[in-house]
Amino acid sequence: MAAAMALSCWVRYGPFSRQLLGPSARGRLMRPAVWVGSAAPASSRPGPGGEVQYCAELLRKRDYEGFLCSLLLPAESRTSAFALRAFNVELAQIKDSITQKTIGLMRMQFWRKAVEDIYCDNPPHQPVAIELWKAIKRHNLTKRWLLKIIDEREKNLDDRAYRNIQELETYADNTHSALLFLTLETLGVRDIHADHAASHIGKAQGIVTCLRATPYHSKRQKVFLPMDICMLHGVSQEDFIRANQEKNLRDVIYNIASQAHVHLEHARSFSKNVPVKAFPAFLYTVALEDYLYKIQKVDFNIFHPSLHKKSTLLPLYLYIRSWKKKY
Repeated sequence: MAAAMALSCWVRYGPFSRQLLGPSARGRLMRPAVWVGSAAPASSRPGPGGEVQYCAELLRKRDYEGFLCSLLLPAESRTSAFALRAFNVELAQIKDSITQKTIGLMRMQFWRKAVEDIYCDNPPHQPVAIELWKAIKRHNLTKRWLLKIIDEREKNLDDRAYRNIQELETYADNTHSALLFLTLETLGVRDIHADHAASHIGKAQGIVTCLRATPYHSKRQKVFLPMDICMLHGVSQEDFIRANQEKNLRDVIYNIASQAHVHLEHARSFSKNVPVKAFPAFLYTVALEDYLYKIQKVDFNIFHPSLHKKSTLLPLYLYIRSWKKKY
């Protein structure tokens, strides 16, 4: 009930179990935030206690689905989840906010040093860093996962496509899955079955994120989709830049989306052994499922306008799944 109240209070702006079939049956089947990588200007820093609101607002603007999922976590984990996801947003935005890789490396180094300082109880005067420090103190979060996220996003500063789907999955595992491992720790869950599920969900999220960003990147003359799948279907990066809608391009999207679906199915195969306490960490599967259903509905046309609209029913879908204690 408390989660429902939190959701209804925060969400002022704007079907599960939809059958998605496996890869054998096609047809069935931002600008950067303020203070990225630097301390906030003294005149603009949040007042005492304002760091939580800053993190929540950053999520609402830059990671709306993650924001909604965080609202449905238990109260004792919610603000920590805001901090973790805000940290991830800060890192994710660096790549799109720079014109020179050197600047990106400097910002990554800021966050690497920030994490080291946080574990020495000396967080920088930056709202996300301060909230992250509180979360680490509260839940004894594993430093390795935070550094892994930074390291992987730093490697990803290069503007090049993934060589193959495995490279994309590795990136997703070291970023999205690592974030889920940390979220599990905020829930007090350290369980091998939950970790296996988190790994697959993180890979699915990374693949879906890559798909969703394709129209945005294509307009900027960039394509990051796995080259091996593009070559398999005779599709060039130029086809995506021109927003080509030929069948072979849709075949590429179908193959990649199917891999995300396979990871979701693998994650659910562990559900009987995953502690119920861990389920709230996996609510993002609802958003992934929703996107995969939508892209299937438009026959894997990655540029279809309906894919860029915010799902107004997502808060309801998330609450129902939370109430059912399923992922």
